[in-house]
Amino acid sequence: MSLSAAGRARPVLALADDLSGAAETAVALRSPGRILLGPVCAPTPPAPGESLVLDLDTRQLPADEAARAVRDVTRSVPDGTVLFKKVDSLLRGNLAAEAAAYARDSAGVVIATALPPARRTVRGGVVHLDGVPLHETSAWRAEARSAPESVAAALGDLPSAPVPLTVVRGAPGALREALRARFAQGRHPVCDAETEADLDAIAAAALELGPGIRLLGTGGLAGALGRLLGSSVSRHDSAHDSRLRVSGKLGAPGDVVRPLLIVVGTAEPSARGQVAHLVADGAHHIALTTRELLGSPRRLAPPAAPVTVVRVTGAAGPAQARRLVAALADAVADAAHGCDLVLTGGETARHVLDVLGITDLRPVGQVHHGAVVSRTPDGRSVVTRPGSYGEADSLRRIVRALRPAPVRHVPTDLTGVAP
Repeated sequence: MSLSAAGRARPVLALADDLSGAAETAVALRSPGRILLGPVCAPTPPAPGESLVLDLDTRQLPADEAARAVRDVTRSVPDGTVLFKKVDSLLRGNLAAEAAAYARDSAGVVIATALPPARRTVRGGVVHLDGVPLHETSAWRAEARSAPESVAAALGDLPSAPVPLTVVRGAPGALREALRARFAQGRHPVCDAETEADLDAIAAAALELGPGIRLLGTGGLAGALGRLLGSSVSRHDSAHDSRLRVSGKLGAPGDVVRPLLIVVGTAEPSARGQVAHLVADGAHHIALTTRELLGSPRRLAPPAAPVTVVRVTGAAGPAQARRLVAALADAVADAAHGCDLVLTGGETARHVLDVLGITDLRPVGQVHHGAVVSRTPDGRSVVTRPGSYGEADSLRRIVRALRPAPVRHVPTDLTGVAP
């Protein structure tokens, strides 16, 4: 589909349930915009050709509170605004409650939860990770519930209907009419997708259906919207765009080189290896145990090393997760003032920025998929990244993008915690 200049200039309002997802969405949309850290009941609408992404921070809220936050934003959206709801590609969070609230007062919601850059596809209405059905993987090991067996199951009581891959890849116009037919039946289409081309077709068909149609999906669907509506970068392949958008120095503007503080709050097993790469490069490492954080956590002093990485060690159950993240944010609050930041895990990122009083970010680009570089109003760099994203060298790549010069090890123990 080829949109007119007027079509490409439509404003986009996007909602996310955590900060890393909001940042992923913002950079995928490819338009001038900003990220606001909610709650925001009646945000100033984005201008034509711009985007506004709201982090509602609802991932860990009770379902009724999460639904209310979505309703508060969507009840008064200006005509002509494209509405997009970012959801977790592993279907975590309050998906059923938020989707129901999002669908209210709409003409229909087009749903596509594939994320090809992370090898997460949807076939037969089932999310697959590297070809394995989600509910047969360990991706939900930190959750209190079992993984849903399908996207429809994750949507709960929201009436939905599948759109198979053969229809997504069908003749021009066939997908649009298939979506229209499902809306006529009072159901919201759940689309299979394996590639970015599939998501492009879904987004284009949804936009063709006109006002009142909303989109719900992962950063992959946001990327498809960006390729259709975005204007801030050339339309090359997405990996090339990522490199273009972060070319040059990503550190703070001017000659200011701040300490770089990396806070690893994710429980993903891959985090240990990612941190090990940084330590091998000379970063100072501080390990905080879950027992310490849940007991009497110390407040870390401002870092003396050029690069410092703080990681949580030890096991914690799902019931302790939110309290643990809040304690981690409090522990690093003093140290984080005046630093550029790398924050892994959406809830970790949100809590750290909350304690720093940062409510507004402007996306700059991404180092790799999901590792999004943003600027604060005072000019600091903040990189956010979902905990489940990134290969073993993810943190190393982020540090080298922000600090191209080699890191010199400073063996000072800043806190009394053994490195």
